[in-house]
Amino acid sequence: MTMPFYVSPEQVMKDRADYARKGIARGRSLVAATYAGGILLCAENPSVRLRKISEIYDRIAFAGVGKYSEFDQLRILGIRAADLKGYAYSREDVDARSLANNYAQILNQVFTHEMKPMEVEILVAEVGESQSGDRLFHLLYDGTVIDEGRFTVLGGEADAIVERLRANYEEGLDRHAALQVCVDALSEPGHRLEPGDLEVAVLARGDGRRAFQRLAESDLAALLGS
Repeated sequence: MTMPFYVSPEQVMKDRADYARKGIARGRSLVAATYAGGILLCAENPSVRLRKISEIYDRIAFAGVGKYSEFDQLRILGIRAADLKGYAYSREDVDARSLANNYAQILNQVFTHEMKPMEVEILVAEVGESQSGDRLFHLLYDGTVIDEGRFTVLGGEADAIVERLRANYEEGLDRHAALQVCVDALSEPGHRLEPGDLEVAVLARGDGRRAFQRLAESDLAALLGS
């Protein structure tokens, strides 16, 4: 009788994590940063049809990197969960923290029990009444939730981008300055990204219930001086 092939649980988890990280690293990165008027989300994305950044609910945005079909599925699940909770209770009961917890459970369930983990990192952002109330929840492929402060980076080149962000980011930036800092961080040395290479949206404080605004390429060109 042949003996069954055995792989330790630690090795299985390591292999799944390596697989997910390699898939995420093949995609382009994304940056989110708080500024005086809200939260800015900026991604390298030359596609005009496939979106990495979307609105989830009134003051909440979703962003993802990695395998598009997988994080877009999570986006749809988040919209449905937010709509259901807002309808059953009230719109004020829908917040980024609860959505992040829901996403964490889904990602952890897939990572732990399915053969293939999701090759994604996602962000749930919520703009508050003041900058101290802004929330950035960065979720990893295994369901780990990171409650970020001033800014966060998703994607394979995160370490290098974080270093560039730290060198230039300051508290109280306006939208124009925050965009410049984010684009400089995403751009490789010697090659600055153009407006056509970017997807940018903001959660604007003080704009009422619908805080999400997507910036067109013409707006980016004017802000970046291109």
